[in-house]
Amino acid sequence: MGRGDGRDRQVTVGPVDDTGATMLHVDMDAFYASVELLERPELRGRPAIVGHASGRSVVSSATYEARLMGVRSAMPVAQALRLCPDAVVLEPHFDRYAHYSRRVLAILGDVTPVVEQVSIDEAFLDVSGAVRLLGPPAIIAADIRRRVHEETGLTCSVGVAGTKFMAKLASTRAKPDGMLVIPVAETLAFLHPLPISVVWGIGPATQETLHRYGLRTVGDIAATPEAVLRRWVGEAPGVKLHRLANGIDERRVETGGREKSVGHEQTFPEDLTDAVVLRRELLRLSAQVASRLRSHGVAGRTVSLKLRFADFRTITRSRTLSEPTDVGRRIFEEAAVLLNAARRPGDAVRLLGVRAEQLVAEGAGAPALWDPDEGWRDAESAMDRAAARFGSGAVTSAALVGTRPRQVGDTANARVLDERVRGGPGGTEPVTRPTGDRAAGGER
Repeated sequence: MGRGDGRDRQVTVGPVDDTGATMLHVDMDAFYASVELLERPELRGRPAIVGHASGRSVVSSATYEARLMGVRSAMPVAQALRLCPDAVVLEPHFDRYAHYSRRVLAILGDVTPVVEQVSIDEAFLDVSGAVRLLGPPAIIAADIRRRVHEETGLTCSVGVAGTKFMAKLASTRAKPDGMLVIPVAETLAFLHPLPISVVWGIGPATQETLHRYGLRTVGDIAATPEAVLRRWVGEAPGVKLHRLANGIDERRVETGGREKSVGHEQTFPEDLTDAVVLRRELLRLSAQVASRLRSHGVAGRTVSLKLRFADFRTITRSRTLSEPTDVGRRIFEEAAVLLNAARRPGDAVRLLGVRAEQLVAEGAGAPALWDPDEGWRDAESAMDRAAARFGSGAVTSAALVGTRPRQVGDTANARVLDERVRGGPGGTEPVTRPTGDRAAGGER
């Protein structure tokens, strides 16, 4: 909703009827950039971009001063600097982001145990069980904002409403550093004038379809018979759009959300054409994905490959395995098949990514009579133990020794296990993007 630069900001001032508005959405403001400014307070009030200085890098985050100049996440840094030449480029530090994410989550846990973290910088809370002790929802939301700022130095925006969908809309409209309460009785009055793009599940293709039939606002969707919507956009999407447009969202806050995928991707300083080098980078990414899987006790049933060519054409391909795996060699072998099928000889590759999807708990399912990856699994487990004792990279595959390339946008995913099962579409490059309900991708 809006341009993500604060110009559409709307906040609640003074008393408001928050009866029944027990769903909160807490969203950190320009999270990566704000964390970086904690170390560089002299840059406050100036446009700043989080990314690598190379022209091949992309924007991971930007301050609101830079956004007012048109800078957006996933935009090439070179393009961002053309739009905003005075911007300071700050190198990302994903360990810091994870640290502050844990601190914020601890604050939310003090309010209620019913917390659903949907990414590294946002979460839903159901405070219906906390109002007797802590006060009305609006008071709870204000106290969350106060504590986050006092204890971390960061700001957040909070939406307060009767459903997840409406709370998410409210927090987006309140950005930056604001709170918006949508009284339950005013849900449709708030929702129906908004553009159809705010509805979860409406991407560019669906929006184009609805525009073709003359639908411009959420109210237009609500007024369209459900059977007609099902015919236009499909059975399940039509039902969902009609319900959301009428303010109906029965989803509850799900604590301990299940991880959806684990991935790493790399934007290269120069386009790669050498098949040997590409396979080596594929092996490196596969090893990183597998290490993350093992560290979180999960395995993936599907291996996905992402390729971005020199002309920015981007494709994804996937293979589903007969048994879930957390072995880097298996992931590499499956991804290599996808790479060979998707890339013609000589095609220049700008970005390469590997992802494990359809995650299950390690050991889930019936045990196999024969494990073809047993040897590799033992070797990689030994590497994990060595890394825990001596540091990352202490032991690695012989094929990768001394081959680490100069990095540009290495998106070794600080929020890799924050891509949780959620209601909305995913974002775009880099992997550390905020995903889920952000229809346009990128931080707000």
